[in-house]
Amino acid sequence: MIHFVNDSSLAEEHIALIDNESPHLQRWLRQVAAHYGFAIGELTYIFCSDDKELAVNREFLGHDYYTDVITFDYTTPHTINGDIFISWDMIRSNAAEVGVTPERELLRILAHGLLHLTGQADKTPETKAEMTRKEEHALSLYP
Repeated sequence: MIHFVNDSSLAEEHIALIDNESPHLQRWLRQVAAHYGFAIGELTYIFCSDDKELAVNREFLGHDYYTDVITFDYTTPHTINGDIFISWDMIRSNAAEVGVTPERELLRILAHGLLHLTGQADKTPETKAEMTRKEEHALSLYP
């Protein structure tokens, strides 16, 4: 089951970008996972502000910086389970920086978190390039 949860402090304009019942979005995420040999068990995307994302990063990872995605991995062999925190603020700023719509950047970030749960890292230049390639492939699958 895939869940989308919005932090209660978010503006309504952001909530409209995610349709929890969207069969296209659910199907697409399952298709991306299946491409890497995984089914989706329990996957929750939690959308929040930069400040909330920073607080989670500090509390659980000991990192004192802003980020767009924080992934908590509970995956078992071949079944993705996890919680993915996504900053709405970073979606907007990333989209503006690279010249895409917030909707397109949202899809990239959804795929990015999911790819982390398939085992894809992005800490080195090589793994970051591989992550980007996989994100682009995932985006090509979106209906």
